[in-house]
Amino acid sequence: MSHLADALRPGPPVFGEGCDEPYRRHLRSRRSGRLHLHRSSPPGDGGQRRETGTSWELDTLRAPADSADTSAIAGVEGPLLDVGCGPGRMVRAALHHGLEALGVDVAPEAAQACADRGARAVRGSVFDALPREGHWRTVLLMDGNLGIGGDPGALFARCADLLAPGGVLVVEADADEHADEDGWFVVVDDDGASSAPFRWARLGLRALRTALHRSGFEEVEVRRAGARCFVHAGWQR
Repeated sequence: MSHLADALRPGPPVFGEGCDEPYRRHLRSRRSGRLHLHRSSPPGDGGQRRETGTSWELDTLRAPADSADTSAIAGVEGPLLDVGCGPGRMVRAALHHGLEALGVDVAPEAAQACADRGARAVRGSVFDALPREGHWRTVLLMDGNLGIGGDPGALFARCADLLAPGGVLVVEADADEHADEDGWFVVVDDDGASSAPFRWARLGLRALRTALHRSGFEEVEVRRAGARCFVHAGWQR
């Protein structure tokens, strides 16, 4: 196959895209509601779906960071990269704390929402070429974004490439402490509008700590804020 054909071939489905595209649609419309994560079958299979209990409150994603959010980044160093930044609340929180910060998200509407709120984000995948690779002091994986790509080990390895020596990866664990799964998922809004299936993963605290250790990270600290849990993991080349 030619290089041109490779370039034109569609990439793998990503979070919230395809079919009704509820993620991008809600970013554009600024409607309230929730996006719900369901376990699904591979594209074209047409199998059953299963609720995971994971959901995202859209107004919360758009709002300023709350006390749990800010507790996750208290004391970290910049520059900071927020992976899967959405409308940019954590980028704005980092800026408010005097840190240089950038977001990255696959949805162009997310990058625009960041810009509209005085923050900066680039459109793309964490696996694309990004600014300042190997020089970020902090990388964030909040709001379930440890699931990006459906392979936490590959994602953590990519984050290691992005971090400077001595940098810290901040990862939010799944609210279900026993969660440990990867595969095909969809997001569905309150009206039943669904994305196409995409690869994703869920890790509770125990599985997350194991995956980070296997990826060469050294656990620094576990922080809890209400029902939320964040692991700070250090990286040394």
